[in-house]
Amino acid sequence: MDMGSLLDKKKQASTWFQELQTHICQTFEQIEQDYNPSHADSFEINPWDRNAESRQTSTQDDDKPHLQGGGKIGLMHGSVFEKVGVNYSEVYGTFSNKFRKEIPGAEESNGEFWASGISLVAHMHSPHVPAVHMNTRMICTSKCWFGGGADLTPMFMDRHDDDGNAFHRAFQDCCERHPDSGDYPRFKEWCDEYFFLPHRNEPRGLGGIFYDYLENDWESDFAFTQDVGKTFAEIYPKIVRKHMHKDWTDADREHQLLRRGRYVEFNLLHDRGTRFGLMSGGNTEAILMSMPPEAKWP
Repeated sequence: MDMGSLLDKKKQASTWFQELQTHICQTFEQIEQDYNPSHADSFEINPWDRNAESRQTSTQDDDKPHLQGGGKIGLMHGSVFEKVGVNYSEVYGTFSNKFRKEIPGAEESNGEFWASGISLVAHMHSPHVPAVHMNTRMICTSKCWFGGGADLTPMFMDRHDDDGNAFHRAFQDCCERHPDSGDYPRFKEWCDEYFFLPHRNEPRGLGGIFYDYLENDWESDFAFTQDVGKTFAEIYPKIVRKHMHKDWTDADREHQLLRRGRYVEFNLLHDRGTRFGLMSGGNTEAILMSMPPEAKWP
């Protein structure tokens, strides 16, 4: 891939992730509008920029990451969505000497990297509405690849078989529309293995798909990654609308807060995206927006 072609592909991917952020934010705002027309909440969009900060750095330390670029943090506290973050970023720079050994192609690029993507986590007011995570991204070092996925986390695992089936069926169809890039059985198994809490010997939720290091054919892989975002934006709002008007009890809420504790444990102990963001010098508020507004432990 020549440099001009690569720059164009980076621009295409980055533009898509911005468009997807806007579309999902508008879709979630419509849910709030339909739930409570007299008091519809909306996203607060906060841009962040590391370029000015980087220009003020006069020394280079190979043991620390050096980051430029920026993004937009989209955050909403609503009547349906207790806390939902939809973040876009496009960043570049160099990894630390230590961390570049963990990233494919980073040592060959002398630690230089570029990354763009969208990351989403929704924690819901109603214990009957599953929490959800979705992200898609493109990363370049001396090689370029796509990664991402989506997974569903009900608070009551035994009550949401229909939701889990619908969620999985949507992403299976997505994978089957892109046979050169999508591999549902492999990506489902990868998700089940990844979103697992080994210290508790239990899954985080009902799974979904997870993929990384996808570099078969750029056009095919990009089309698949776009469809992952579109599929999420179609199936999850249906699940939200199905449950958002149901009543719940104090006991249901208590159970929800305990289940959220599991979510925190995974994201702080095991989530690779959290580690990537922190180790690359990313925006801490954006990285940790996945934390729920409230959680409990026994």
